[in-house]
Amino acid sequence: MAASQTLQLSSLNNVEILPIQVIDIEENKIQEPAVDEFDYSQRGQWLRAAVLGANDGLVSVASLMMGVASVKNDIKAVMVAGFAGLVAGACSMAIGEFVSVCTQRDVEISQMKREKRERSLDSDENDEKLPNPGQAAVASALAFAVGAVLPLLAAAFIKQPKVRMAVVFVVASVALVAFGVVGALLGGTPVVKSSARVLVGGWMAMGTTFGLTKLIGIDHGMQI
Repeated sequence: MAASQTLQLSSLNNVEILPIQVIDIEENKIQEPAVDEFDYSQRGQWLRAAVLGANDGLVSVASLMMGVASVKNDIKAVMVAGFAGLVAGACSMAIGEFVSVCTQRDVEISQMKREKRERSLDSDENDEKLPNPGQAAVASALAFAVGAVLPLLAAAFIKQPKVRMAVVFVVASVALVAFGVVGALLGGTPVVKSSARVLVGGWMAMGTTFGLTKLIGIDHGMQI
């Protein structure tokens, strides 16, 4: 009898140990994927402002300089037009981003107030999640200036008009590819697709500006 009772106790002990092992395995399976996951949408706000600002600055100023250069060989006219485009574009980007983020912030505050009526919310935690209009405006202006200064530096020390336009085009193209790669890596999107989209868009803007400005300048005999 004692031997049978001992066997029964040992079998019961084995049965009790098995569920614990299964639970541990299941917990590990549930916890493991969380380590590798990353929410790229958290980078959306500042990434959008930085990438859009840099691309707009580069494409806008490069296109403007090439448009002026198509009807005027004077380097001073090209550089002044490019610098004016840098200042005007940076101010425009900052103001536009500030207004846009302020509107988004107002909408989110209104939504939080409606939710607060229904349940108790911690206002401090929600304030930290709100977008910052000033930060977005400064980021957009600085990014635009960084992109815009590249074609200006590329054209500053080249005297021959055709060579100057070619250098501006090459520098702008390389910078567009670089911006596309950086944006894709930070946003977790396909690198080739993102870079090609940015590059082709920049080429279209520069080509359109150059062609239309040259056409109007030739037809009407413009003197800049």
